[in-house]
Amino acid sequence: MLKFTRLIQIVTLLLAVSSVIYAADTAAVRPNILYLICDDMGYGDLGIQGCTDVPTPNIDSIGNNGVRFTQGYVSAPVCSPSRAGLMTGRCQTRFGHEFNHPLVDRAPVGMPVDQKTTAKWFQEAGYSTAHIGKWHLGNPKLPQYTPTARGFDDDLWFPGMNKLPPLTSFRNGELEKANDSYVDRAMAREAATYIVQQRSAPWYLYLAFFTPHEPMAAPPGSEEAFEGIEDKKRRTCAAMISQLDEGVGQVLKALRDSGQEERTLVIFHSDNGAPSGNRSLNTPLRGNKGTMWEGGIRVPYLMQWKGTIPARRVVDTPIITLDMLPTALAAAKVSVPDEAKLEGVNLLPYLTGQSEHLPPRNLYWRYGEQLAIRQGDLKFVKALDQTVTPPVLKSGLYDVVRDAAEEHDLSAAQPDKVQALRSLWDEWDNLNVPALWTKDSREAETPVQRNKGE
Repeated sequence: MLKFTRLIQIVTLLLAVSSVIYAADTAAVRPNILYLICDDMGYGDLGIQGCTDVPTPNIDSIGNNGVRFTQGYVSAPVCSPSRAGLMTGRCQTRFGHEFNHPLVDRAPVGMPVDQKTTAKWFQEAGYSTAHIGKWHLGNPKLPQYTPTARGFDDDLWFPGMNKLPPLTSFRNGELEKANDSYVDRAMAREAATYIVQQRSAPWYLYLAFFTPHEPMAAPPGSEEAFEGIEDKKRRTCAAMISQLDEGVGQVLKALRDSGQEERTLVIFHSDNGAPSGNRSLNTPLRGNKGTMWEGGIRVPYLMQWKGTIPARRVVDTPIITLDMLPTALAAAKVSVPDEAKLEGVNLLPYLTGQSEHLPPRNLYWRYGEQLAIRQGDLKFVKALDQTVTPPVLKSGLYDVVRDAAEEHDLSAAQPDKVQALRSLWDEWDNLNVPALWTKDSREAETPVQRNKGE
């Protein structure tokens, strides 16, 4: 009996030691980074955000398994500059990438090549890196602006915004055709294949979906589930979002099935708020894509890292896409020198409970004549008022926590606060540079001399 008891004690001790070793090994593993970005999705387009006419269980699961940010912002109200901000961890106005170029990826310009990208950071850290989907950061047919020139080992770029067959793509510059019924399905299939093939971590995958950006197009038969939606364009939008959700589900399933879910940091958000034309929902926010109202820059924002970030957490503290690179690099245990000039913060201590609060800070935006600064609950904004024709610029001070719809202007009651916030914004703007091109540019322009803040 004593020998048996002693045996039990030894086995228990060995199990305890092995558990400690396993935990240490797990902690030492650098996580994969799965960055999911959709295009022109509104704040109210997900079930987890209160949407009632489009089920989005797969996207919602990211927030249910991790954290939902109720006040998650992008750094610009339109596609290309927003992506330039998240891709560099720096506000895009620091290096002149302020506007979409009207020639899109056909323009002979792109994000300045002296800006280090997320892919380059992870590539240098020993990660495998891949881009799938939309690019919109420069002409990918010019060697200096291709994803592979910016740090991606593998690139599958889908040109234009065509969503239905025939679908074409360029794999590392070589033309290919896909047989999928919808472009986001093709992206999801490729992403799932990549994930399964990359079982030996670590990897960084930037998956940029097209949905629900116009043109409004969904596979035949996909709108039948939404016959109860009277608005035809909203019905198509709902079908498109449903296709996106299925694609995200396919990608997340590949993570689970390949045993990589608990060692993968997953980030999901839209590149900007919903435009006025595609019937995406910005409820309850004011304004749309292209404006500095909340509806232009506050987006659905989810993150999961199972086993590290607690599940079903709702965070009301404001965050911004500039935080994503410092957070991901911290997860990957990559040190960042001061000269990198990253402008976001590492969210992990706050999300994992090591810190009760994020450090206090202001958030800033510039988009042409439009501007915004948020300090605490207050936001001073100068933005296009789309309720009048033609739209005009309107300034105001709003408590965007209690008044997310920005209906009650506090400027008259707090003129000193307006002046203080505008002064802070001016100080921040002194470190920006003029735009490299305008919204009306049709030809390449001579880049400005970067003599401010560089």
